Amino acid sequence: MSLTNCVMKATLRQAERLLSVSHLASFSRLYAKVVTNPDDIVKLFREQSQFPSLSRADIGPAITTQYGGKYSNINTEWSQRDLDRNEKVKFCRQYIVFHDDQSVVFSGPSGNCTEIKGVLLSRDSPSGDMKAVVRECSIKGEEKQFLEVWHKNSKVKTLNLTDLKKHGKVYEDDLFGSLVWSHSETHLLYVAEKKRAKAESFFKMESPESSSAGDEDEGIKVSKKDAAVKGDQFVHYEDWGETLVDKSTPVLCVLDIEGSNVSVLEGIPENISPGQAFWAPSDTGVVFVGWCHEPFRLGLRYCPNRRSSLFYVDLTSGKCEQLSDSSTAAFSPRLSPDSCRIVYLECSVYGPHQQCCRLCMYDWYTKKTSVIVDVVKRPGEDGFTGLYSSMLSPLCWSADSQRVLISCPQRSRQELLVVDIATGSVTSLTSKSDMGSWYLLTIHKDMMVVSCASPNCPPSLRVGFLPERGSEAAVSWVTLETAEVQSDFDWQVLTFTPPPGQENSEYPGLDFEALLLKPKDTKEGAKLPLVVTPHGGPHAIITADWLLFSAVYCKMGLAVLLVNYRGSTGFGQDSIYSLPGRVGTQDVLDVQYAVESVLTQGCFDEQKVAISGGSHGGFLACHLIGQFPDFYKACIIRNPVTNLTTMIGSTDIPDWCMVEAGLDYSPDAQLDAAALAQMLDKSPIRHISQVKTPVLLTLGEDDKRVPPKQGIEYYRGLKARNVQTRLLWYPGNNHSLSTIAAESDRFVNIALWIIQHCGLQ
Repeated sequence: MSLTNCVMKATLRQAERLLSVSHLASFSRLYAKVVTNPDDIVKLFREQSQFPSLSRADIGPAITTQYGGKYSNINTEWSQRDLDRNEKVKFCRQYIVFHDDQSVVFSGPSGNCTEIKGVLLSRDSPSGDMKAVVRECSIKGEEKQFLEVWHKNSKVKTLNLTDLKKHGKVYEDDLFGSLVWSHSETHLLYVAEKKRAKAESFFKMESPESSSAGDEDEGIKVSKKDAAVKGDQFVHYEDWGETLVDKSTPVLCVLDIEGSNVSVLEGIPENISPGQAFWAPSDTGVVFVGWCHEPFRLGLRYCPNRRSSLFYVDLTSGKCEQLSDSSTAAFSPRLSPDSCRIVYLECSVYGPHQQCCRLCMYDWYTKKTSVIVDVVKRPGEDGFTGLYSSMLSPLCWSADSQRVLISCPQRSRQELLVVDIATGSVTSLTSKSDMGSWYLLTIHKDMMVVSCASPNCPPSLRVGFLPERGSEAAVSWVTLETAEVQSDFDWQVLTFTPPPGQENSEYPGLDFEALLLKPKDTKEGAKLPLVVTPHGGPHAIITADWLLFSAVYCKMGLAVLLVNYRGSTGFGQDSIYSLPGRVGTQDVLDVQYAVESVLTQGCFDEQKVAISGGSHGGFLACHLIGQFPDFYKACIIRNPVTNLTTMIGSTDIPDWCMVEAGLDYSPDAQLDAAALAQMLDKSPIRHISQVKTPVLLTLGEDDKRVPPKQGIEYYRGLKARNVQTRLLWYPGNNHSLSTIAAESDRFVNIALWIIQHCGLQ
């Protein structure tokens, strides 16, 4: 070989190396840098977990200073994840607001945070002079509940409710639970589990000498009525389902503060469960919501469409009167400041669990009921999409009793709405805000306390005065507690119109939305991995709120697409009704269409797309990897619905399985072969033979909503077909997997699963 040829070959090899290096450099510029080290992921999760969320606020009475100015104290409750203690901690902080009844002059914190321990419920009296607290603590290894009454700077009364044995545990949940002062501040009203007779074995032997000595030593006599019932040890008592498994038979209880007497109200029909109670005007009786057992209890959490009505029980006569329609679902009643009107939410029984609601009003003196805001089928020119809320704020009336404030999703944002009860007009106080979600915590004499957040901004605390009627859009908000905006990622709302072939012929012309979260710190032309997350429900919504998992994904260098497909709340009743009978098709195609549309932007890597979802979102994730087997590189599912036919007999919401499959539900419904075939046809298990995507399942052992056998059935099907899969099992967790230990472990495992199977190492 000549020297010239050798030089030429060497030059070619060098050129190839240079081209190769150049190609690799170009290749590296095309892809965004992703955090892949487990320790770094843990650090990011820990940092983002430190942002607390607001759970409650109370406004004290306005105090006039010696100089003529006014100020009010605001007491707030927050919750925060403590990863080292593996629990959510609650703490309170007070603020002082100087004002002139129309605007805030000055505001600021009046002390540091203080952790709250053992408090189940607390409520200030109307005058602000007293406070009631229900507390739970352990004494000699036994959990006991106490009711405390505080007056200004001292505790004036403590009752051991457990030892009184008038009832079972006090309800502290937000569905049944109540702790309400009478208008005269002489009595307290609350809800507790009905006292249940002690049960023992037929074969228990007891000596006469020890039959009651132990109780008498404690100063408590056992009557014949309280004697143990033999043979009832294993009687089944129905409960109200997911998150309410210890709630079976609630009773209304009243404490006479001066006499320290607790009485259980009588006269309430035995076929209903009372809750959400409050004192009627002049303390004449109690108004409450009664849920019908019809003929057995169905899961109530996230299911306001259970047959229920407003009732009034008179304390003098014991007579119980029904105030609202018996054929609908009524909930969340709120008494006006002038004690003349009660507003409440109402929706149809059965059908989709979360529906567009009516806002109804009951006039206490004329006994007439009117509809203030009706169901909205489609948004009108004003853009109002209807009311979607399972709970009104405890205090939601304007001072003049003419307007009601409601926090409610409007498309993909959570708005703060004002309803004029005279005209029915609805105005948004926050439609022009750059914050994505607003929540009313309380209002007192037109001073509003709110929490607001966005996907890149943790919750902050603000205060403002409700403007006069007709000027609602001119609220001037003052920030009491701000949160740091996460400037390294941003978000936007995308709107999609289904292509012609995917239109719903019965409900045409509907659109839907998605939230896109994207890291900012990426090189020009970089390709981002994408995590797709459809919500559960399916009649629910992901609003533009602070979302821990999504925030950490963005911090890692991943983009997130949160899809609000047709059937989501916040888009009108037609959108909700368009989905039952079309699950597994319409919702699946909406998600896929949103993903493929986003990928056309060019900044996402179509070879690095993961799908993640829980409950019905898990149902959709399983459908997507079955119907589009080569599209998604990783799949993560939390307590997924995988087979409607096997779920219906074990879930606390059997009606859901039938309704979403397109079948009519009734408590005595008997499924035939055709109905079962229809349910199976809608289920993702039908497509399991096509699945290729590696799947990570995360299941809660105590899930009553979607029992873990659903996930196990799918897991076994994948294993039998040699699909790479992993199952994480969380004891002591229900449907949401929301304990700190489960939540934190899940996230890191999910992140590593995405990194591994999307090739991001």
